[in-house]
Amino acid sequence: MKKIVAFAGLSLIAAGAFAQTNLQVFSDFGKDRKFVTTTLEMFKGDDWGNTFFFVDYDYNYQMLDADNEKFVASPSNTYMEIARCLNFWGESALAPLSLQIEYNGGFGGGFGFSYPVTSAWLAGVDYFLHSEDFNNTLNLKVLYKKFKKDTESIPLQFTAVWGMQDLFGVEGLRFSGFVDFWGQKQNFSTLTDVKDDVEWVFLTEPQLWYAVGQHFGCENLNIGGEVEISNNFTQEGFMCNPCLGVKWNF
Repeated sequence: MKKIVAFAGLSLIAAGAFAQTNLQVFSDFGKDRKFVTTTLEMFKGDDWGNTFFFVDYDYNYQMLDADNEKFVASPSNTYMEIARCLNFWGESALAPLSLQIEYNGGFGGGFGFSYPVTSAWLAGVDYFLHSEDFNNTLNLKVLYKKFKKDTESIPLQFTAVWGMQDLFGVEGLRFSGFVDFWGQKQNFSTLTDVKDDVEWVFLTEPQLWYAVGQHFGCENLNIGGEVEISNNFTQEGFMCNPCLGVKWNF
């Protein structure tokens, strides 16, 4: 599963960007993760702030066919986040500061078992920084985090979200991603039972996309990928999962 407790919302993607929806399709090359993941994202700004959500599906629920061969029968995991940033003071000195509320939740499984992914509510503040042309953006967030079960060791999550458009002066090359850091008590065998040990969780997913379609009249098409780097996230210890993918901007 990708981007769990990931984006807490985005500010403007680039100058004049008001709304964007995209579909990403990834092939995951991480250990024990040779499957496809799709991500549907939407960002929309308005006079009162902005809304962001994404929905992930992993496609690795396997069954046996008549010849006793495994095949992917259906999506196995799903996860979603939705966040709302509120800003009614865009003309004041506090314009870069927004209030934010967010919900995370999902369901996992595959290979004959299933489990709920612990859901969480978050609320806090977002501070937005940007270059003059909005090609480079940075959101810094401090969020109070409350799981449905009392699994947090400290009720805070610290998040940074960045975007760099036309990286190194290459038109259509975009570098983006996020970093999350929080504390949580968890049992990695089930992902649901609470244990006494504090687990410090780190998660980052840098992405690199190139708008290859600009060269043949298909501006919506991007190729690229991401690397999921984490510690104590869905499994104990360090994990690195590279992916290659395509993205279609609607």
